[in-house]
Amino acid sequence: MENIWLYAIGAFTAFFAINNPVGNIPIFLSLTKQADGKRKRFISKKATFTAFVIVTGFILLGKYIFQLFGLTIPAFKITGGILVFFVGFEMIRAQQSSIDNQTEIDFNEGISISPLAIPILAGPGTIVTAMNYTTTASYIDMAIIVAMFGLIMVLNHLAFISSDYLVRFIGQNKIIVIEKIMGLIIAIIGTNMLIEGIKIAFF
Repeated sequence: MENIWLYAIGAFTAFFAINNPVGNIPIFLSLTKQADGKRKRFISKKATFTAFVIVTGFILLGKYIFQLFGLTIPAFKITGGILVFFVGFEMIRAQQSSIDNQTEIDFNEGISISPLAIPILAGPGTIVTAMNYTTTASYIDMAIIVAMFGLIMVLNHLAFISSDYLVRFIGQNKIIVIEKIMGLIIAIIGTNMLIEGIKIAFF
């Protein structure tokens, strides 16, 4: 039981670092600044649900994708680690991650699918992290991972619908600082994935 809780906490932490609700608030606000409260709630619900379905698909079908394309666990961990590291590096280096950097667009509820669900919530970093956890996972482990990502999407939804209040309470500058810290954690997670891949491949 203790191992299950540790596994769940580890998965939650990894997802939270790469897809943290507070760090996504400025993006949501910039995309929905022309929307009223009702539309913001609808967009938030649709975006988080869509992202959940996409990532869950990768979690459940990850093993079959590996078999179909003949991928190996070490190669995936090494490549995934490099990708995740650069996601975190971009968040630290830039004012805003280039992956999340969106030009101003006219308001359209279609933004709930793109760019909000894809690639902001279900981006390459999130998918790589999910599949990294499922390469050798049992069905119980996959259920835990799905549950933890679902919890992250619930937190994102709550952050989105409360975004106007949170920005006034926390402040824009503090949100940027939190995003930098999350970027550092993401970079460390990517480095750890890279080290694990090298160990499996050569030791």
